[in-house]
Amino acid sequence: MNTQFLGLGVAMVTPFDANGAVDVEALKNLTEYLISGGVDYLVVQGTTGESVTLTKDEKALVLRTVVEVNNGRKPVVLGHGGNNTQAFIDGFDEVDWSGVDAILSASPSYNKPTQAGIIAHYKTLSAATPKPIILYNVPGRTASNMLPETTAELAKEKNIIGIKEAAGDLEQVGAVLRDTPEDFLVISGDDPLAMPHIAMGGHGVISVIGNALPDLFSSMVHHTLDGELEMAREEHLSVLK
Repeated sequence: MNTQFLGLGVAMVTPFDANGAVDVEALKNLTEYLISGGVDYLVVQGTTGESVTLTKDEKALVLRTVVEVNNGRKPVVLGHGGNNTQAFIDGFDEVDWSGVDAILSASPSYNKPTQAGIIAHYKTLSAATPKPIILYNVPGRTASNMLPETTAELAKEKNIIGIKEAAGDLEQVGAVLRDTPEDFLVISGDDPLAMPHIAMGGHGVISVIGNALPDLFSSMVHHTLDGELEMAREEHLSVLK
C-alpha cells in the first residue's frame, strides 16, 4: 500500500485577491497552515481549487507555489483530468511534475460514459501517465457513477493505486473495499461520511473542511484509523455542529 496517502489529504482552495488574480501570499499561508495543522498530504487543483476555471498559467502558478512552499515536507497530489481522453494525455507535457507524487483524476464528466467507457478512459490514462493515479468518483459532478465492479477492474492496473469515493453511499464503499486488493486505497470524498467510511476499513479522506480545521479533522481521521472510535466519534460530531 502507498502509505504516504493514508490519513488526511486536503483539497486546497485557491485564494484570489480583489482583482480576481490568484492571491499567492494567501496560498503560501494556506500551505503552511495545513502543514502545521497536521495534514498527511496536499491536494492541489481539486474541485475546491477551482481547477476547471483556472487558466493554464494560473494552474502552473498555483502548483509551483504550493510545491515551493511545501519543499518536500508532505506528499503532493495534483488534480488533473478531463472528458477528452486524448487531449488530457497530450496535456501531460505542459505540466511540471517535479514535486508531484500522484494524480487525482475525476471520472469523465458531461458525456456520461458507460462503465466500459470509464474503464477505457482510465486504462488509456494508466498507460500514458508519468505518476500513480488515484481515481475519483463524484457522480454529483460527473453525472455518472463508477460502479464497484468498475473500480475493481481498474484496481488491477499497477499504477492505479486508489480511489477517492464520493458517491455518498456507504454500501458502495463496502463493495469497493470488499472487491479491491488490500493495498488499494479507498479514500472518502465526503467529509460527513469520513469517519464511518474509515471505520469500515477505508484509508482516510480527501477533505474540504480540512482547509479550515486541519488539526481537528486530522485528529478525527487518525483516531478512527487507530480504532479509537469513542474519541473519533466525539470529534466527528463536533465538526458536524
